[in-house]
Amino acid sequence: MFLKKIIVIGAGPGGLASAMLLAGRGYEVTVLEKQPFLGGRTSLFEQDGFSFDRGPTFFSMPHILEELFEAVGRKLSDYLTMHKVDPMYELRFEDIAFSPSYDTSATYERIEESFPGNGRGFLRFLEETEQKMAALMPVLQNRHGSLFDYGRWRTLKALPKLSLGRSLYDELSRYFTDERLKLSFTFQSKYLGMSPWECPAAFSILSYMEYAYGIFHPEGGVNQIPQAMAKVCQEFGAKIHTHTDVKKILTKNKDVYGVELANGEELYCDELIVNADFAYTMSELIDEANLKKYKPHKLKKKKYSCSTFMIYANVDKEYELPHHTVIFSKDYKKNVEEVTGSKLLSADPSIYVHNPIGTDRSLAPPGKSPIYLLAPVPNNFSGIDWRKEQSSTRDLIYQQVEERTGFKGLRDHVTTETILTPADWEASFNVYKGATFNLAHNLGQMMYFRPHNRFEELGSCWLVGGGTHPGSGLPTILESGRITAQSLMESDKEITIVR
Repeated sequence: MFLKKIIVIGAGPGGLASAMLLAGRGYEVTVLEKQPFLGGRTSLFEQDGFSFDRGPTFFSMPHILEELFEAVGRKLSDYLTMHKVDPMYELRFEDIAFSPSYDTSATYERIEESFPGNGRGFLRFLEETEQKMAALMPVLQNRHGSLFDYGRWRTLKALPKLSLGRSLYDELSRYFTDERLKLSFTFQSKYLGMSPWECPAAFSILSYMEYAYGIFHPEGGVNQIPQAMAKVCQEFGAKIHTHTDVKKILTKNKDVYGVELANGEELYCDELIVNADFAYTMSELIDEANLKKYKPHKLKKKKYSCSTFMIYANVDKEYELPHHTVIFSKDYKKNVEEVTGSKLLSADPSIYVHNPIGTDRSLAPPGKSPIYLLAPVPNNFSGIDWRKEQSSTRDLIYQQVEERTGFKGLRDHVTTETILTPADWEASFNVYKGATFNLAHNLGQMMYFRPHNRFEELGSCWLVGGGTHPGSGLPTILESGRITAQSLMESDKEITIVR
C-alpha cells in the first residue's frame, strides 16, 4: 500500500510528537534537525560532566505524554522515569517565602499561616478553575482552522469560562486579597512570556494544572522527553538527521513538495510538518511571494513574548535548597512592564533558580550541582546591545540570588558557566527576535487567530510548536503535535495501521 512521505523540520517536542504518531501509523517519516542535538529549546546541554535542561525544567500533565505513547502501543514508563517534586517550588518575596504543594490540605494550611483569611479563596479557585479546565481542554485539544469552529458546541460551551475582558491578575483578584498571593498564582503567565496584567484570564488554568497534577522532573531532565519520543520514532522506522540545516521550503503552485538543505541537496515529500520557530520560518524558509498573511513586514507587527537571559553554572558544592525557586522583584509590576512593555533592562529583575541535584544526582559529579538561572528580559525588538550588557546583567542576577535566597556565596563556587542572551537565542537557535516563548497569547493571537495547524497559505504544509494553536508551554506544544498528526491523517484516506 502507498505510504506518504512526511518530512518534519525541527526535532523539538512538537515535531517529534507528530513524527511519533505518524510513524506509528505507518507513514514514512524523516525528521531534519539543524542542531547536533534533539529537542530544540527542550534539549540537553552538557558542560564538563554536568547536565542541564537548556529550556523547560519541569513537566506538568504527564497524562498527555502517556496518551501519545499509548496511541502507538508504547508505555511511557518504559522510556522515562518521572519524579514528582514537592513542595512544587519556593516563591520568595521581599518579606516572606511561600512553598505551595500539590497536596491541597498542605497548601491550604500554608496559605492560612502566611496569608490569613485566603484559604477559602484557594479552595474556591481550585473548584471553579477545575470547571474552566474541563470546558477549555476540548477547545485546546482540537484545531481551529475556521471561524465556523467558534460555532461548535465545545467552543460555545467554553466561552463563558474564558472570562473575556478580564486579565489573569483580575481573575486571581476574585479569589485572593493579598498581593503576594495573587502573584503566586499569576507568575505562570511567564511561561507564555506575558504580563499577568495583560495575559487573558483563561490562563488561570496554568496554575491550576500544577496544583491538580503536580509538577514532575523526568530523570535526566525534561530534555529526556524528546529523547524518548525520538527513540519510539526510530523503532517505527523513522529517520532522524541532526546537523541538517533546511535552507528553503520548496513549492510549486503554492503546494509544498520538499525542502532544500543548506548543502544544496533537495529532499522530496508528500506532506511537510514545520516545527521550526514560526516567524523564522515565514521570514527565512518560505519565498515571500508565497505568503500573504505572514509576509515579513507583517510579522513585525505581531505581538511576541519576552526573552530570557540564561546562566548555566557548574557549582562545586551542593545546596540543600528547593528544586525550584522563584525570586519576585520588589516591584513586580514595574519589572514585568519593563520586560514586556517598555522593553528596558530592569535594575531589580525577577529570577528563577533551578537546583535539581537533590532530586536527580545523575546530573553532576558527586558533591557538585548544575545550577540554572533564568531572568525574563526584553526580546530583541528592544535593541539592547547584549555584548555591552551581558556582564553587568550576569553580575546583577548573581547578586540578587545571593542576597535573597539561601544560595550564599554562589559565585565563589562556580567553576564553569555558559550564558545565553536574547541575541544568542536568535543567532544560534533561530528564535525570531529572541522571543523564547514565541508569539504572545493575547486574544487576537489565540485559537483561530493563531497560525493554524494546517498552514492555510501553502498546500501540504502543517505547523507544530509554540507558534501555532494551542500555543506555548510543553504540554500545549505536545497537543499541537497531536492535533497536527491527527488532522493530517484525517485528510489522508490511505492510512496503514501498524500492528
